[in-house]
Amino acid sequence: MGKITVILEFGGKSTEHEVSIRSAKSIYDALDKKKYNVVLIGITKKGTWVGGDAAFKAIQSGNKLMDGKSNNILLPDPTSPRLVKSNLAKISKTNSLQVVFPVLHGPMGEDGTIQGLLEMANIAYVGCGVLSSALGMDKVKQKEIMQQYKIPVVEYFWFKKNEWEIDSKTVMDKVEKRFKNFYPLFVKPANSGSSVGINKAHNRKELKDDIGEALEYDIKILVEKGIEGASEIETSVLGNDDPVVSECGEIIPREEFYSYDAKYILDNTQLIIPAKLSKKLSKKVRETARRAFMAIDGSGMARADFFVNKKTGRVWLNELNTIPGFTSISMYPKLWEYSGVSYKELVDRLIGLAIERWKSKQKIKTSKD
Repeated sequence: MGKITVILEFGGKSTEHEVSIRSAKSIYDALDKKKYNVVLIGITKKGTWVGGDAAFKAIQSGNKLMDGKSNNILLPDPTSPRLVKSNLAKISKTNSLQVVFPVLHGPMGEDGTIQGLLEMANIAYVGCGVLSSALGMDKVKQKEIMQQYKIPVVEYFWFKKNEWEIDSKTVMDKVEKRFKNFYPLFVKPANSGSSVGINKAHNRKELKDDIGEALEYDIKILVEKGIEGASEIETSVLGNDDPVVSECGEIIPREEFYSYDAKYILDNTQLIIPAKLSKKLSKKVRETARRAFMAIDGSGMARADFFVNKKTGRVWLNELNTIPGFTSISMYPKLWEYSGVSYKELVDRLIGLAIERWKSKQKIKTSKD
């Protein structure tokens, strides 16, 4: 069969554009070029797909992706699932099995949109499908699903932008009533990642300001009750029908919470692997992560983030991240490395899982004839 063609997609119309480029660089370096024919496709902040030198320069420099001389297209045509140039000249080889590795953090990449296009083109791809990606991105809908499966989540309230624009005072009154005037509260865009637009409100004035900032990133806002004294614990999930879960890791931010700056700019966050948990509590976290992954019908990968009270043993799922960071300092690959799966092996396994799922779907009937 020859080499497998891996189409590494990165960048995107997202506030996490730069993080995506860093993740793509790490994956590109780890891919065995003797085993894979690697095609780089970067998506600019305007949404243009570019390849060639422009894409390669972006991952080597870590700079924002710029438009190239030749743009690319993926046609939603299952009879010819090929990347083409804008003049319809084929890029990828027709006799090579293709797998797309999307490293598109945040909206327009992690939310089921790119996954839908890949499904229409009938191309194998790494990570969760359309439904699970959408549920992973929308923190409100994800929480509603978790509650159906009796997986504990942090107490929350949500509203939409139009409600705020009609009567912001009433919305704030509802928020404070919901939490019985308890502070601090966390204000989040419902559809974002890497803590973009997330703030911790200690009073009503900060709540108003933080909602205003969150509305710059989404039209749906989530407000959560702050859990004092809880540790931030993460674990990594890998697999399709029978997923496995890594060892747990603990995050100790020097800032007030694990913000975007704390994750990617400031070098002052402590990552502890393994987390300082009892065996019983660690097992509970990992079992909950597996249940949550299966609750959204996950496949391939996800990072599960928790709040854990070590004294009481209570565990709350914060969120599942279906395209976790893959930079050199990202927790998803670091947790697997500690658990005995090297970065290179992890990338190979994810590609294998994508092919496994794609082959299984090829057996599904699409006609009664």
